[in-house]
Amino acid sequence: MIGIMSDSHDNLSAIKEAVNLFNDYRVELVIHAGDLISPFTAKEFENLKCEFKAVFGNNDGERDGLRHFFKDLCPIDSLIEFEVQKRKIVVNHGTNETIIDALVKSEKYDIVIRGHTHKLGIIKGKTMVINPGETCGYLSGEKTVVLLNPVNLSYEIVTL
Repeated sequence: MIGIMSDSHDNLSAIKEAVNLFNDYRVELVIHAGDLISPFTAKEFENLKCEFKAVFGNNDGERDGLRHFFKDLCPIDSLIEFEVQKRKIVVNHGTNETIIDALVKSEKYDIVIRGHTHKLGIIKGKTMVINPGETCGYLSGEKTVVLLNPVNLSYEIVTL
């Protein structure tokens, strides 16, 4: 099981809720699709009992600080590619829709994970596109994350 989140925007209580949920579900990996914002959020993510991967978002201005404080958890870059259960996954915050469209249309990936819009959306197709919405809840009023089974691509949307 994979936990997917995005746009936590320093909301420490929402991050704690997400971390607790992911630990309760014993996920093997948590993916953050950008806008961590401040380096001090690393302390909450250190409570995860699984692997963690993250990308930068458009509001992540303190990139050197984020790299430093998250160095024990994961490297952070603008785009990451990896495999889980033979599924090719790419993660990009999604600030540039042309890039997201190109990643999907390339058909190189089984799953494209993005954030940025703060709008929950999952599109199933040859390439599955997942936007877990916003973990912070600031714009929509809903704090959401996604649990994904990478084997059969079933998923559950969880409101924190």
